[in-house]
Amino acid sequence: MKKLVIIVVFCFVNLFCLAQDNVDDALAYQYYQQGQYQQAVVLLEKLFNKTKSDTHFELYFNTLLKLKKYDDAEKLVKKLIRQDSKNLEYGIALARIYQDKGQTEAANKLYMQVINNLPADEFKIREIANHFYGFQAYDLAISAFLQGRKILNDDKPFTYELLSIYRYKKDKNMLVQEYLNALPGMPQLLPQAESVLSTVFEDNDDYQILQSALLKKIQKEPQTEIYAKLLIWQYLQQQEYDMALRQLIAQDKRIKDDGSILFNTTGTFLDNKAYPAAIKAYEYLLTKGKENPYYLPSKVEMINAKYQQVIASQIDKKAITELAAEYQAIIDEYGKNQQTLFALKKLANLQAYYLNDHKKAEAALENILTIPGIPAAEIGQIKLELGDVYILTQQPWEAFLIYEQVAKQFENQDVGNEARYRSARLSFYQGNFTYAKSQADILKASTSQLIANDALNLSLLITDNLQSTLDSNALKMYADAEMLQFSNRPSKALAKLDSIAIAFPGNSLVDDILMAKSRIYIKTNNISNAVITLKTLTEQQATSIWADDALFTLADLYETNLKDIEQAKKLYQKLINDHAGSMYTNEARKRFRKLRGDNIGT
Repeated sequence: MKKLVIIVVFCFVNLFCLAQDNVDDALAYQYYQQGQYQQAVVLLEKLFNKTKSDTHFELYFNTLLKLKKYDDAEKLVKKLIRQDSKNLEYGIALARIYQDKGQTEAANKLYMQVINNLPADEFKIREIANHFYGFQAYDLAISAFLQGRKILNDDKPFTYELLSIYRYKKDKNMLVQEYLNALPGMPQLLPQAESVLSTVFEDNDDYQILQSALLKKIQKEPQTEIYAKLLIWQYLQQQEYDMALRQLIAQDKRIKDDGSILFNTTGTFLDNKAYPAAIKAYEYLLTKGKENPYYLPSKVEMINAKYQQVIASQIDKKAITELAAEYQAIIDEYGKNQQTLFALKKLANLQAYYLNDHKKAEAALENILTIPGIPAAEIGQIKLELGDVYILTQQPWEAFLIYEQVAKQFENQDVGNEARYRSARLSFYQGNFTYAKSQADILKASTSQLIANDALNLSLLITDNLQSTLDSNALKMYADAEMLQFSNRPSKALAKLDSIAIAFPGNSLVDDILMAKSRIYIKTNNISNAVITLKTLTEQQATSIWADDALFTLADLYETNLKDIEQAKKLYQKLINDHAGSMYTNEARKRFRKLRGDNIGT
């Protein structure tokens, strides 16, 4: 019984001591975190003397440094070194004391001793390097990792750690070198390399660092395919599409690919409106022959690239006629069916808006509707396009009927709301402003933000410009100009817009006219006039309903067409600050962050 009592008492004493240690530990850490070092040092000294743990040593030692008790710290560390001379962390601690005391030469000597005496143990090397990293001695951490590679006679370890430090330091040269050293053995790093480099690089000079290093590597190791992939990415980032295409074709021939890499990458050319490069890429793919799986897709995409190139530039009647013939050739070869639907629609579009052959376009679209098996939503979209052509063929009642038919068939769906909007727009063209506004007001609550925004703009346009007889007459003239623009007669539309102020001086449509003109200039690729017009709107009509549209469009022109990144950033920032509720704000924020170099993929 007596022994049992002794054991119980002993257990209680141990539990009490353990509980007390836990309290001291928590309190010491709290003092340390709050910068109350005088209180912390007393508890940490006690805890370290009791536990001899690395954690308590680190906290106790750092607290002595914070209090500038260098003599106490030095005495402590030297004692520990005598007890365990192989513990390199104590050598680092002593060097830190000398560093804090301003004895730089002595500190550096000790640091190098530690690095030169690293053991051939990957775990221990990483531990020492991380120790340097812990007190922000990044260059020493790098030296430890690099020395570790020498000791291990292996340049593969510590890749992720070195990449992290180089990225943090924005050491672009070493970051590039480390990726190039790592990629042949770790090709899975390529997406990360592209993402990191795109966020760290700030201008073309940085990309030149990568290009120069890559070309040297490729010259020495032409068989290392990963370098060619990264070079292609680099050319794409710099928008050197012809150079990228040259590398892609060389790669395709070298690895005897079926064309899949080139075909998939060509989408990037199209996204960036590099139509000549895209067309060349598809032409090369066609040389692989009809048995190649990418032959028909390449033929289709090549014609679509030509279509985009034609409609994005000044109208060239000859180029459009040749393009229409190519679409017709596909239809003749493969017939009129679901597979050739894209060609039938594009040909009708060219006939309606570029070849001034409205009747052919009308007949073509009506014929498409007879093809069996077309999905209902696709039929709805084709009917909308047919309604637009009915306007061009001066059959507004037919257009109105087909719009209403689609609206009822696809009630509360995007295609149905689009039909209602087009019906409202037709009424606006005809000068029936009251009906147009009533329809636009209904659509302001549409689930599609784009339709809702268009409807709101139409409603406000009508409301703001029916305040007087003068404004009402000016609005009718403006509606005529919009109809001319819809019919793809830009020069006549511009002339009509310019004549409004002459016919009705002092009208309220100044901002609307500027926005309409800017759209025409952009569509006809007259970027300089578009910029001038948008600048006038943003500077002189800051309270206009078009102010946010104009800012976003202007920023996009500076970013995409003029490559003036700084000006684009300023405009996106202004849009974010001045128009928080705009539908463009989120997109402007994404673009601003991307241009600033933020990593928005995470």
